[in-house]
Amino acid sequence: MNQPRLSIIVAMTLNRVIGANNHMPWHLPADLAFFKATTLGHPIVMGRKTYESIGHPLPGRRNIVLTRDPAFKAPGCEVVHSIEGSLLQAGEAPEIFVIGGAALYCSTLPVTQRIYLTQIQAEIPGDTYFPEIERAQWQEVARTEKPRDAHNAYDLTFMTLDRRRS
Repeated sequence: MNQPRLSIIVAMTLNRVIGANNHMPWHLPADLAFFKATTLGHPIVMGRKTYESIGHPLPGRRNIVLTRDPAFKAPGCEVVHSIEGSLLQAGEAPEIFVIGGAALYCSTLPVTQRIYLTQIQAEIPGDTYFPEIERAQWQEVARTEKPRDAHNAYDLTFMTLDRRRS
């Protein structure tokens, strides 16, 4: 059995903000469309707070919620209590997506093989940050620029980063 690729998908600002008050402090339809197109049909793993901020399972994906609370219930989702448990729960999927939040990004980044990064070309205030990444450990394999428009208030850069082999 092949080991699935563990990938992170994240939208962050130039100052690494990913959230404010348990929500994303922006509404960017282009990023939402990218997220949906990239994750549809794949298992997604999220922390409890991320699940609570979304409020429901995302359709067309296997939703796995990671929490330390043994009594936590998330209708329509599978609840696990360890990162290893989430990987086992995802089964034989070729790629598993970590969709947040900050604590889950921090704990999975060391074993992540790919990052799908939406870089919001602005500094926006927030209280939740993506961890620093050592860019020398990552190779950019794809990039698409999306200028701001009537529906997206900021210029966006969609990047795919693969971990360099050591």
